[in-house]
Amino acid sequence: MPKTKYSIYVIELSKRVFTEDRRFREANPQFNGVLQCLYVGMTSKTPKERFAQHKNGYVNKKGHGLAAKIVQKYGMYLRSSLYQHISSIDSRAEALKMEATLALELRRKGYAVWYN
Repeated sequence: MPKTKYSIYVIELSKRVFTEDRRFREANPQFNGVLQCLYVGMTSKTPKERFAQHKNGYVNKKGHGLAAKIVQKYGMYLRSSLYQHISSIDSRAEALKMEATLALELRRKGYAVWYN
């Protein structure tokens, strides 16, 4: 069985998320409205497949919703220029760490960012 590889991806969110979602706003007190609002995630699928799952409200065979509500409501498109420099990752733990690292790096640059 082939080893699972993980990818990091970034989705641009509508700026409405900042005014309409209190938790998003509280997570990004540094945001000044100049740059975009983003969602950073990691997946064992392709970023394109995972974005489609978010937008379609994907539910797995066990009945668990795997779509982030924030992306389902506000997600606009993938921002590949913000993640294409990151190679695929061999372990889930490393992918989660890279997801957080990228999210915080983007936040430091002035983006408003949501990640899990």
